[in-house]
Amino acid sequence: MSTATVGIDIGSTATKAVLLIDGRIAGQLVIATGWDPKQAGRSAYDSLLQNSGLCSDDIKAVVGTGYGRISLPFANRRVTEVTCHARGAEYMIPGSRLVVDIGGQDCKLIALDGRGNVTDFLMNDKCAAGTGRFLQVMAGVLDMSLDELGELALTSEPAVISSMCTVFAESEVIGLLARGTAKGAIAAGVIESIAQRLTPLIGRMPQAAKITFTGGLATNPAICQRIENNLGLPLQVPRFPQMAGALGAALIGSD
Repeated sequence: MSTATVGIDIGSTATKAVLLIDGRIAGQLVIATGWDPKQAGRSAYDSLLQNSGLCSDDIKAVVGTGYGRISLPFANRRVTEVTCHARGAEYMIPGSRLVVDIGGQDCKLIALDGRGNVTDFLMNDKCAAGTGRFLQVMAGVLDMSLDELGELALTSEPAVISSMCTVFAESEVIGLLARGTAKGAIAAGVIESIAQRLTPLIGRMPQAAKITFTGGLATNPAICQRIENNLGLPLQVPRFPQMAGALGAALIGSD
């Protein structure tokens, strides 16, 4: 008889859900979290089951993770995002030794033992600078989508953006626009500032030749390229980097 488990990762901006059947990914989806994480978790779960033709009685376990995991009353277990991201990253990139996850409002660095077990971690959740929220604000100032910002950033040398605070960086970008600085240079500068904030954090973790990059920003080639340039090391980007937490939760549910 098949064993089905579901992992639900409720993040600050997006809610992700993964269905595992006998240890293999059988379904996944991403929806906006919005203002109600409880409803987002329920909607993600119901949609995942509907898409797969299953009902709740077919599911062995539901594991919640992410900042909104406490809002899942139907979850059998709730596990921290650090543990879940570690398991998910190891599944997608076997042998991962350092996971870098840039979420909507935080940045996580997780050292692994090469088998998916956490040996150390560092989380920057005090400020939105260097996160997805920071990039969204800057894209809004430049009047473009995140995809457009990433594509444009690859065509230009970066303008200098020195402010470490999202609010001050926004003012700095507005000032650059007023002075006629090309949007491509500003877009490159925004992404360069994220890479520069991340580099010293990575330097505080154990050295690793294989760095796995997860989270929504890992789908942006410009961000990957800038971080690689700053580190002088290649990044391993899974096929579905945003799903690491939900996948790890589903894997834990199958244990």
